[in-house]
Amino acid sequence: MLIDEFLPQFDFAEHHGISINAPAESVYVAIRILDLSNSKVIRGLFRLRGLPASSLSLEGLLRMGFVVLGENPSQELLLGVVGKFWTRRADLQRLDPGDFREFDRAGYAKAAWNFAIAQPSQGMTRLTTETRIHCTDPKSRLRFRLYWSVIGPFSAWIRRESLRALKVRLELEGVARRGGA
Repeated sequence: MLIDEFLPQFDFAEHHGISINAPAESVYVAIRILDLSNSKVIRGLFRLRGLPASSLSLEGLLRMGFVVLGENPSQELLLGVVGKFWTRRADLQRLDPGDFREFDRAGYAKAAWNFAIAQPSQGMTRLTTETRIHCTDPKSRLRFRLYWSVIGPFSAWIRRESLRALKVRLELEGVARRGGA
């Protein structure tokens, strides 16, 4: 998996998954165009963190400082970001994938967030998301640990809500294509 190539060693991680009644190709397209601005939960959590509502799509995340580290269409999309997440402004660094891989400046944390797709049976797709964080030094690790103890549950909530929103959208579209309700 791409996440293993870009962030094989990490200090913190979270993993979530959901099964979706849709083909892998449709799930991948939905991830690429995902816009979570309709989710009151996610909008509220972003506001609490001081992040703009325009960050609720892939394009918004890229404008904010995330970078697409790699993708294997219909299998995996990997995003990355480097910053001081525990500070008010987060000090996000603008990096390309090569810079992300090599970044090791003290005082920062690197985060990789993937969407991985598996199709265990015809028409059914398993979508998982994993977030890994690697801190560049012990002081940053301690600061991130304190930050994560407060923010971690909300971050997990955003990931679960993202998966749920994708499932609802894709399964509703599937019902509509089949001529159902």
